[in-house]
Amino acid sequence: MIDRPATISPHKSILITGCSSGIGAVAAHILRGRNWRVFATARKPEDVARLKGLGFESFRLDYEDPESIKATAQAVLKATDGELDAVFNNGAYAVPGALEDIPTEALRALFEANFIGWHDLTRQLIPAMRANKSGRIVQCSSVLGFVALKYRGAYTASKFALEAYSDTLRQELKGSGVHVSLIEPGPIDTRFTQNALANFDRWIGAEGMKASLHRRTYEKRRIRMEKGDPGPFKLPSEAVVKCLIHSVEAKRPKARYHVTIPTTVMAVAKWVLPTSLLDRFCIWAADGEE
Repeated sequence: MIDRPATISPHKSILITGCSSGIGAVAAHILRGRNWRVFATARKPEDVARLKGLGFESFRLDYEDPESIKATAQAVLKATDGELDAVFNNGAYAVPGALEDIPTEALRALFEANFIGWHDLTRQLIPAMRANKSGRIVQCSSVLGFVALKYRGAYTASKFALEAYSDTLRQELKGSGVHVSLIEPGPIDTRFTQNALANFDRWIGAEGMKASLHRRTYEKRRIRMEKGDPGPFKLPSEAVVKCLIHSVEAKRPKARYHVTIPTTVMAVAKWVLPTSLLDRFCIWAADGEE
């Protein structure tokens, strides 16, 4: 991976979560190449060590571990003398399956990782940004943050929550100098699908699949997920980072950034279609993947 040429002053600093791979890793490298001071975090100690080996200031941060969130927030604010310029909340996972098959414990754990932990980190950074009268809070949401598709209900619920949270936060921070942006990707070429399959095995498993009324659908979807077909609309992580750059460097960042054709199509469909037709369209879109 090649860092891009620097374009801004080196004092700008950003905390990026989920940097072990995918969007977070690409974002860390590209923004460092633009002269940002990047604090790159990861859940696993071995990934933190690897990031340090690549020259990053890296810390362990697991959204499901409040102590790691607190320790990282304090360390980053200390390192920047309380003048952190931006945070990019990134890194979430899915537990695929029909909602009636998702164990309550699975939904609770997913919300901790995809939503509660994001709030925990964000609110620990806001006071410093308010004091500096500037800052950028960027949330990596999803097309599934504003439309729902079958068998993705757990993940979709967490992203819908994130969208409402971010819209509210943007209103509450208006006039403070702190901007809040949502990036809404569609299919991106990362390990997201492989991780989702592992979570299906963890929480539902072979026995749960056999007992489910949705068994045949699960079997079809599992074959597709194992094949890892990239699909015609999947984009590389750089497509998301392009929006991230605008959200943290532009004088007037957008409230929302759509990434990939499916996101744009779904946004239009949600705007123009009544609920009954939108449901039919979303069911068709989900069934088309099986």
